[in-house]
Amino acid sequence: MSKVDQKTGEAMGTGRRKTSVAQVRVKAGSGNVTINGRPFEEYFLIPQHQKAVTDTLEANNLTGTVDVRIKVVGGGVTGQAGACKM
Repeated sequence: MSKVDQKTGEAMGTGRRKTSVAQVRVKAGSGNVTINGRPFEEYFLIPQHQKAVTDTLEANNLTGTVDVRIKVVGGGVTGQAGACKM
């Protein structure tokens, strides 16, 4: 992550893939992952895209311990999933 907001304690970062850009905020929590205000399972319907979002959390043993809020724009669904992963 690039920065930490001292007021909210959120770590912030940006991921890019093709023409998609994802702004990601991570903070301590219960494991909620939302994309553009919706649960990530509703936003990405294909399991491969859902896995792209959770891979980084699993690799760092953060699943269930942090809340992730993502705003993603541009490109197609696969590019957006890749941007979220970055």
